[in-house]
Amino acid sequence: MKTLKIAAALLIGTALFAGCKDFLQDGSLAEGPITSQETWANDNYARGILNNAYFAVPDRFNLDGNGAMQASGSDEAVNSNLNSSINTFNNGTWSPVRTVDDMYGSLYEGLRIVNLFMANVQTSGITSQPSELTSPTAADQTLQAQINRLKGQAFFLRAYFHFELLARYGRIVLATKVFDRNENLNLPRNTFQECVDQIALDCDSAIARLPLWTQTWSSAQRGRATQTAAMALKARLFLYAASPQYNPTNDLTKWQKAADAAKALIDKNVHSLLSDYRNPFLFGANPYNNEVIFETQTPNRNDIEQNNAPISYDGALGRTNPTQELVDAFEMRTTGRPITDAASGYNANAPYTNRDNRLAFTIFCNGVVYKSPKTVDTYIGGKDGIGANVNATKTGYYMRKFFNDAVTWNQQSNTLSRRPWVIFRYAEVLLNYAEALNEAQGPVPAVYTYINMVRQRTGVALPALQSTNAAGNGYVPATKEAMRLRIQNERRVELCFEGHRFFDVRRWSKGEEFFNKPVTGMRITRNAANGTFSYERFTVENRVFSAKNYLYPISQSNLNRAPALGQNQGY
Repeated sequence: MKTLKIAAALLIGTALFAGCKDFLQDGSLAEGPITSQETWANDNYARGILNNAYFAVPDRFNLDGNGAMQASGSDEAVNSNLNSSINTFNNGTWSPVRTVDDMYGSLYEGLRIVNLFMANVQTSGITSQPSELTSPTAADQTLQAQINRLKGQAFFLRAYFHFELLARYGRIVLATKVFDRNENLNLPRNTFQECVDQIALDCDSAIARLPLWTQTWSSAQRGRATQTAAMALKARLFLYAASPQYNPTNDLTKWQKAADAAKALIDKNVHSLLSDYRNPFLFGANPYNNEVIFETQTPNRNDIEQNNAPISYDGALGRTNPTQELVDAFEMRTTGRPITDAASGYNANAPYTNRDNRLAFTIFCNGVVYKSPKTVDTYIGGKDGIGANVNATKTGYYMRKFFNDAVTWNQQSNTLSRRPWVIFRYAEVLLNYAEALNEAQGPVPAVYTYINMVRQRTGVALPALQSTNAAGNGYVPATKEAMRLRIQNERRVELCFEGHRFFDVRRWSKGEEFFNKPVTGMRITRNAANGTFSYERFTVENRVFSAKNYLYPISQSNLNRAPALGQNQGY
């Protein structure tokens, strides 16, 4: 949550849950001097339990304790730290005894907290608080109305935690209650459809109880769950459920259901795209902006830049190195065509010229000015180039997305900036709708409308996709298959480094196509005589992906505790 005002009592709430060892546990709160009854009888303590649940929503800026992002577990990037656990995704060693990004226990702990809260909130000592909403009516300010909003937040969080488990592990054990210590906790997993149905039901329960969107909450409460956050989660859930990984028979009704869910959010007409593509991620300049639907807490930080900036900048670690495959996905700005299209205007001798503006917003290419007058020099022998030191880029590129250029680090006076991890934003919803509608009905006019909203926002301004003039800008053949590829590429570019590509390729059942092959970089050589550059693609890493890698393995420790879970196929 962005700026949730959490009472000091939350520290007690944190301690209450710190010792949990199993993901299915009884409902006791403490064994020390503060009893369960005392906790729930106190307004601050009881509210603190729900606030504590929000901290189970993690940001994704650092998965290995050393700055690795999930992008480096896909074809988006290579991590400059060759010893990072993030490489487990790529090198064929991923297994039940060698896990990475294993959030199984922490997500179930989040579920336990929200289930405890829902079981106790109605009879708790929670009292009415003033001004929870921007423009409350008398009915909104009653104690029961406030309790309903608290329940709505819990329903949303329960749906979100279950979805995160589902995306990783496939079928899961649904946790919709607090389990008693005397119950049999060796439970089999629910079916995939049962999981989808329960998550959708919790989303609907949240929608029925929550304020419409961020701006409906009073300023002190913003960052909490909303109707549109629950709607965005439901739209993503149905999109995943309709995709080939989970819909191998291509049931078109599932695609239409996903389209309808996304359109329901769009039709609320409260969210919109910001004119500057970079601004949704910069909370300090754009707090509670209209594009962001839900995001994590927003600590003051400079670790994003310190972990990922080019190495010549005050000892930065340069961790996330975009691949040439990702760079190639950015179209030509003037023609709106892929660089592989002979009519695109691409020049291999000036590969970064006239490209989609989002390339410069998200990736440091050679020669880019950063913290003027300095330039990023990734050519061989350059201060940021391949081989310059152990942390130097492995691909010839560095990630720029999420950066606040005013931030400093490793200096006498460090400058921090508040940055969340954005979980849902409006651009994704528009792309979800375009994809689902194209799959359900083909490239009908609305598909063009909504994908072009993303492409043509101010600051990006790519030519609109169209199918009427084969020689014109933004041309795409008027077939479902051709539009599918353009939508998939648009997601790859627009949502890069945000954690979508890792799961998108899996839900499209294209892991073997994209992840089971080498990733490449660009070796740039500078001609000392005239200052020109030459460019040579080279293999950076060989990657391994097999059918079992569509899902995470259940860790052996969890399987030992609950054999009825069963292991995911192939592990």
